[in-house]
Amino acid sequence: MYSLGYDIGSSFIKCSIIEIETGKLIAAGSYPDTEMTIDSPHPGWAEQHPDMWWQNVVALTKKLLHDSKIESKNIKSIGISYQMHGLVCVDKNGKPLRPAIIWCDSRAVSIGEEGYKALGKEYCDNNLLNSPGNFTASKLRWVQQNEPDIYKSIFKIMLPGDYIAYKLTGDIVTTVSGLSEGIFYDFRSNTVSQKLLEAYNIREELLPPAFSTFSVQGTVTQEAAKETDLPAGIPVSYRAGDQPNNAFSLNVLNPGEIAATAGTSGVVYGVTDAILSDRFSRVNLFAHVNHSPQEPRLGVLLCINGTGISNSWLRKTAGTNKTYDEINSLAEKVPIGSQGVRIYPFGNGAERMLKNATIGAHIMNLDFNRHTFGHLARATHEGVAFSFKYGIEIMNEMGLNISVIRAGKANMFLSPVFRETLANITNAFIELYNTDGAQGSARGAALGAGFYRSPKDAFQSLAKVGEVSPSKEQEKANEAYSSWKEQFQIFLK
Repeated sequence: MYSLGYDIGSSFIKCSIIEIETGKLIAAGSYPDTEMTIDSPHPGWAEQHPDMWWQNVVALTKKLLHDSKIESKNIKSIGISYQMHGLVCVDKNGKPLRPAIIWCDSRAVSIGEEGYKALGKEYCDNNLLNSPGNFTASKLRWVQQNEPDIYKSIFKIMLPGDYIAYKLTGDIVTTVSGLSEGIFYDFRSNTVSQKLLEAYNIREELLPPAFSTFSVQGTVTQEAAKETDLPAGIPVSYRAGDQPNNAFSLNVLNPGEIAATAGTSGVVYGVTDAILSDRFSRVNLFAHVNHSPQEPRLGVLLCINGTGISNSWLRKTAGTNKTYDEINSLAEKVPIGSQGVRIYPFGNGAERMLKNATIGAHIMNLDFNRHTFGHLARATHEGVAFSFKYGIEIMNEMGLNISVIRAGKANMFLSPVFRETLANITNAFIELYNTDGAQGSARGAALGAGFYRSPKDAFQSLAKVGEVSPSKEQEKANEAYSSWKEQFQIFLK
């Protein structure tokens, strides 16, 4: 028996199939071959059409089943991980009314600020655990204010993963974790926040009903079966935003455990059982995949938008024909501190960590006579690690102490410079695992469908493939971070 997991990213759709009994990865793939387009019709906007995701899901599923020669009748559960904080608006026929407003779109920042003032700091901090910020609720409010004809036609709103689940099952539902990531959830009453809906003049019926993360949330329809080559009737039994799911994929479920990822955006995600908040909403709290009112499990999420995308920009713009492995190798040849070059990787929209400011990316101290592409490569990898450290200091202020970071051996964690710099400046041990979001959603689906009795059973086969410890170069790395942080103040004024 097999479990299938999707990871609906903004760059690629990924899919993994695991054998339920052993937890072994049987097949994996991604689609399309080149990164999906993010449309930006105005500065600060970021949109993708939901049907592009679905078309790529269909193409990838058919390709993976064909190439692996797996008998689809033996797939017994489906899980979905997805890019968080997006907004999909559909009409009564389930058709998208406009492109999805995705996670890195910053058009609703001012609306979130107005919402924070209207709702009051005390309510936002104690009940929503966040400012409404640039999250899904504020994006919906933007549609209401700027596209009234579209707003009037909305039957339901969905998160990106909800839309893919709908295309598979025909059922429009979400999860409690999903409601919290959209800032629709009141953690004190454990219900949809009526106060937020009133402040934004949003009708509650626009929100889908909420299911448990680990539960049967619908089954594959005959129509979806014809499109994907999957058999009808398979339960969709898990869905979660990419960061809670990344933590789940690393078996990070309990207070004190930390997960990190460094894909297009970068995230440090810690679990706590305390209902708390950051006073500036620079770090955000959402219901974790195993949250319940009886046993609170909240994910403390630090996000840096300009992580892997800064490395991608470097390769496309200045590193013609270079692979990421070659870039990593060139970065290693440059001394710690990049001989003074400093890169601030904040060129991918408003950064929550910076109080939703959009400061752009910056390269400092470049000397045309001394510095090479290798210096830019190392400064990029160090700049991303320094950004992580800057955010972790905020998490430390909230009472989270980080001594071990778990991560998948993928994306920027493949860069020795990035992971060694991060270990040195945080004084943390980094544990690397051969897993990813698609594998995590496949495990979650098997757990949600009852094939595993507990998370312990689901992760018996998860193996550590590497560890990075703080090194003898720790002092030099900390000096470089201090210099980076000192110059950073220029952009924060």
